[in-house]
Amino acid sequence: MIQHTRGRIVSQVRSARSQLSQTRDLCLETLLPQEQILQAIARHVVRFRTRLYTPLVTLWTFLYQVLSEDRSCQAAVTKLLAFLCLGGNTTASAKNDPYCKARQRLPEALVADLARQSGQTLQKKFPSTQLLGGRPIKLADGTTWSMPDTPANQKEYPQARHHKNGVGFPIMRVVGLISLSCGVVLNVAMGPYRGKQTGETALLRQLMGGLDAGDVLLADGYYANYWIIAMLLQQGVDLLSHHDGKRLMNWRKGRHLGRRDHVVAWKKPPRPKWLSQEGYDLMPATLDIRETAVGVGQRGFRTRQLLLVTTLLDARLYSRDDLALAYRARWHVELDLRSIKQVMQMDVLRCKTPSMVRKEIWMHLLAYNLVRKLMAAAATTADVGPRDISFKGTLQTLTEFAQLGWFCSKSQWRMVYQVMLRAIATHRVNNRPGRVEPHAVKRRPKTQTYLNEPRAIAKARLMKMR
Repeated sequence: MIQHTRGRIVSQVRSARSQLSQTRDLCLETLLPQEQILQAIARHVVRFRTRLYTPLVTLWTFLYQVLSEDRSCQAAVTKLLAFLCLGGNTTASAKNDPYCKARQRLPEALVADLARQSGQTLQKKFPSTQLLGGRPIKLADGTTWSMPDTPANQKEYPQARHHKNGVGFPIMRVVGLISLSCGVVLNVAMGPYRGKQTGETALLRQLMGGLDAGDVLLADGYYANYWIIAMLLQQGVDLLSHHDGKRLMNWRKGRHLGRRDHVVAWKKPPRPKWLSQEGYDLMPATLDIRETAVGVGQRGFRTRQLLLVTTLLDARLYSRDDLALAYRARWHVELDLRSIKQVMQMDVLRCKTPSMVRKEIWMHLLAYNLVRKLMAAAATTADVGPRDISFKGTLQTLTEFAQLGWFCSKSQWRMVYQVMLRAIATHRVNNRPGRVEPHAVKRRPKTQTYLNEPRAIAKARLMKMR
């Protein structure tokens, strides 16, 4: 039965490939090849009818939607119609209902697979940086996303407790695993904002499989707890983070490596509720942890001292200055999240059901990783690092040049692609060592009246007014 189903899927995939073999697949063939998508469709056994919105066309239309300035479904359908007209198809409908239904049919696992695969492929090409002896470094951090206030979203991702019913918005908590070397998102874990096992450490435990032996996880103090460190060490992964402030640092104890730099033994805490007794017994009784203090003499910096926690115990291989330099690179994860949420305009999600919300996030992460792939290609031609290129400049260049592919022949498109890479390579991130900026904005926002009651009640009150 399974072989018969897979045979039908392969036949459908071949049919979709033959239909699109004469097109330029919305100009993204270089970044996301047809073959990669079709293999994923066959791998996930996606059933579809041979109509306009096949999974391949739906994916590309969805991808252009999240890359465009106008994120509406109507704009995405209009863009597709313009593309189809160039190929001689003038009968396609301008209604967005078929496209919206096709997005709903698109499996979430398929989009997630493509997003993870695109990130992991680029990570293999740029596995490490010059920090910590060239070891692969991965960043972990959490964020939240707001979404439309619908009953389905509220049920799965409840709003904050201090918000009134009908006034607040559903909130999702997300923890991401990001490559320091090239900035791609390797994986994310999603969960409600509140409830049992919804904290950032619980979500990080879901991402442990994305870490390889020999990696170094770079994170803030929230992840510097006994259980996370023990699980990382079981996988051969080291941690470098800020001290969480819960354990007292006594510099007179432990094995001294230098002034305010020592190795101490952390004792195993009592068993938490989320950990089984069998898992608790497998945890070591103590962990050797290196604690070090690094003074910050940079003018304008609010932090005067860094208290670092790490499992990199060898002071000859990893000096205190090396640890401080590596931890300063943790700020890249904040910039990456800013690029995802603000530059890609996804700080507030648009979809009205939980499954579509998650699909929307995965599609944005796929688009983000493809932009990172383009940045890496441009950086290679200019002989610079992938992080030396501006993300926003790359996104702007891609959205403008991609439309030229509709009018170009295959030979012309190769020339246009090289010109695009040279243009992207000119958008360098300025080297501003020691940059200091006030954490404030000068322009005042326009004053607005906030809705402090459900909209239906406010509208009913207005209707009673004369």
